[in-house]
Amino acid sequence: MARLNVNPTRMVLTSLKKKLAVATRGHKLMKDKRDELMKQFLELARQCKTLREDVERQLAEIYQNLALANAVMSREMLEEALMYPKQVISINVKHKNVMSVDVPVFDFETTKDDETDIFPYGFATTSGELDKAIECLCQVIPTLLSLAAMEKEACLLADEIEKTRRRVNALEYVMIPDLKETIKYIKMKLDENERGNQTRLMKVKDMMLKQAIIEKRNQDQLAMQEYQEKHANV
Repeated sequence: MARLNVNPTRMVLTSLKKKLAVATRGHKLMKDKRDELMKQFLELARQCKTLREDVERQLAEIYQNLALANAVMSREMLEEALMYPKQVISINVKHKNVMSVDVPVFDFETTKDDETDIFPYGFATTSGELDKAIECLCQVIPTLLSLAAMEKEACLLADEIEKTRRRVNALEYVMIPDLKETIKYIKMKLDENERGNQTRLMKVKDMMLKQAIIEKRNQDQLAMQEYQEKHANV
């Protein structure tokens, strides 16, 4: 804790109390945000794990079929069959807001309305394994886009969690203790000044009372002298 370098006045004390109230409220809101982000991140991580396992299983099947097609077909025939794709995919990127974090949402469109028209070759000179690989690859694309969006969302949420955690720690361990320490110091300083003022007032009061007593005594002595002189002349 470090005391802030401010003047110990009542105006500054009032201002610091308002800042402390705002910081305390902000700390609670940031903690709630951090906890909710952590909850959503963990749920998203579980979904990503399940989806990634599904994608990896499908990709392994695709690679296996491609390897079998490569084994039964010549390299030239395979390259010729896949040289000109039948469908072209365009990806659209949108965004959604998750706890003040803009995360991407991927969608895709094909150049042809018939999504089953995916084979860019004739079936006479190609193997069935290649057909199956192309078909599985077409089916896995939506899952791949969903996985990419979810993993990007997880990365963005992780960054936001780290930022929020740093802010919570800064409020909890730096700003709020410093404000409390400064408020405590100003209160002690104001109480000390008030006690000093009371002491000075009491001293002034004693001095005024002593002066009044002396003046009263002098007046009584002067009156007594005048009375004695008057009776002496009689």
